[in-house]
Parts: sequence; C-alpha cells; structure tokens
Amino acid sequence: MDWEVFLAPYTQVVDELKVKLKGMRAQFEYELEHSPIEFVTGRVKPRSSILGKMQRRGISPVEVEKEIQDIAGVRVVCQFVDDIYVIASMLHNRHDFEIIEEKDYVSQKKDSGYRSYHLIINYPVETIHGEKKVLAEIQIRTLAMNFWATNEHSLNYKYSGQIPGEVKARLKRAAEAAFRLDEEMSKIKNEIQDAKKAFNRKEQGKHPD
Repeated sequence: MDWEVFLAPYTQVVDELKVKLKGMRAQFEYELEHSPIEFVTGRVKPRSSILGKMQRRGISPVEVEKEIQDIAGVRVVCQFVDDIYVIASMLHNRHDFEIIEEKDYVSQKKDSGYRSYHLIINYPVETIHGEKKVLAEIQIRTLAMNFWATNEHSLNYKYSGQIPGEVKARLKRAAEAAFRLDEEMSKIKNEIQDAKKAFNRKEQGKHPD
C-alpha cells in the first residue's frame, strides 16, 4: 500500500473540515458575539495506529476504508454541554457531507467515564480522479471532557491499554468531577456569556479600526 497516496484524501478532509468549522465559529462571533465553538483541532491517524487497529481487529488492506471510521478525525471543543447539541444540530443541517452514524457518549457515558459526542460522516473529496467519499469522525466535547479524555488517552498509551485498577478508579472519579463542573458552569452560562461579551466589546474599543 502506498501510504502517502492512501492518506492524502484523509488529510484533505481534515483540512477542509477545520476551515469550515472555524468559519462557523467566526460567523457566530460576528452575528451573536458568542460562539458555541471554542476551538477546532484535527488529525489524520498515523500509519502505525492504523496498522495496529488492522491487526487487532483482523482488517485486511482492502477493508480499511470502510472498517476504520476515524482515520480522519476532527474535534470541536465548546464551553457548555448544551453547546454540544447546538453544534450537532447545525452539522445535521449541512448539505456538504452525509452523517451516517451518531454516538452520544455525553448522556450515555462509557464505563471508563468517557464523555463525548461522535458523528461519523461521509465526506466527498475532489481528487484528480474525480469525487471520492471518505469516512471521517467529528468529536464534540466540552473543555472539561477534552481535558479528561486527553489524559486518559496518555495513560492508555503508557500502560498499553491496561490501566491499573487504582488509576482506572481515580480516572472514573475524575470524569464525574469534570461532568459536575460542566453542570455547575451550565447553571451560570448566561452570566459567563454576558461577561465575555462585555470583555470583547471593551477589547474592541481599545483597538478601533
């Protein structure tokens, strides 16, 4: 398999989605002063991770494109839990890709404590050979969920997926603490947004056109 050729459309998907989602963020800020999107990141799964997943799941090279759904991954991070569903709804209304699967790990968390909202999409990419539809994953989560998930990922890497029981229990408690933080911040959401708007207006006043 020529990996550069194989991964090129996935890189294009990530780049295009990041531009579009950042454009949504900017439009929200222009029109409403508050964006449910805090920031956007993206990555293409490295060759070693793809090979590892193929080996673990017994996936042949000809099955990779349809069996591994997260080779192209984009993450949308927001401030509040409600924002997750606002973003998901807006993505449903778009016509430049097709949502083929949804996983709500926010209302139904994983046993580990992991929370996030996943959308699997079919994204059309224009290549020199014509249009190619590529699977990609969009994850939507709060800042607190993202902090927890990033650390859990690092621990999984350190322990090769076999996190010790005591550490796993602490992680689970940390996940619940993170979600309680999200719940408390949601209760003062309006005050936080008003404060942010006031700050932004003050900053704009300092830098007139």
